[in-house]
Amino acid sequence: MAEAERVIGTPDTPEAGPEPEQSSGPGERESAGARPRGKRRIAVLFAVAAFAYALDLVSKMIVVAKLEHHAPIDIVGDWLRFEAIRNAGAAFGFGEAFTVIFTVIATAVIVVIARLARKLYSLPWAIALGLLLGGALGNLTDRIFRAPGVFEGAVVDFIAPKHFAVFNLADSAIVCGGILIVLLSFKGLDPDGTVHKD
Repeated sequence: MAEAERVIGTPDTPEAGPEPEQSSGPGERESAGARPRGKRRIAVLFAVAAFAYALDLVSKMIVVAKLEHHAPIDIVGDWLRFEAIRNAGAAFGFGEAFTVIFTVIATAVIVVIARLARKLYSLPWAIALGLLLGGALGNLTDRIFRAPGVFEGAVVDFIAPKHFAVFNLADSAIVCGGILIVLLSFKGLDPDGTVHKD
């Protein structure tokens, strides 16, 4: 019996062991699991974008219905108040003469993020791009559907800190997403999940 095991089992042991093959090819394991992992990151991106967009949309609907044409509401003394205004410019009220240009830029940002999502494997990048996408969609919705006209609509802003421009939740999402992207770039983390050091 021992002789049979020696003759039959010995050749199979080094050749048939799956452990050495798997350990010698980590790239193969990553490529095998890359697609499902990528899909999960894309789901995170769109979930974050949907949440940011919905929060911005609902807040603007409440502001238009309850706060517009009314006195501002003090939230933290005179340091923070809710004050409804219509902004034809970019984030924080800059560039009011270029409404159509900002609309085109927002549309381009959305297209770029959608294309980049196909190569997205990093969770932090998914969150950052989701914030950018949700914020861009929120303000683009105002540009398209609010007065004075399609692609020239004024964005609803209402968060008014003291000595600062009035903004909305979409602007906040865009800024937070942008800051996160800068931090990820400094750390050398790419959207595809690879880390590089310059």
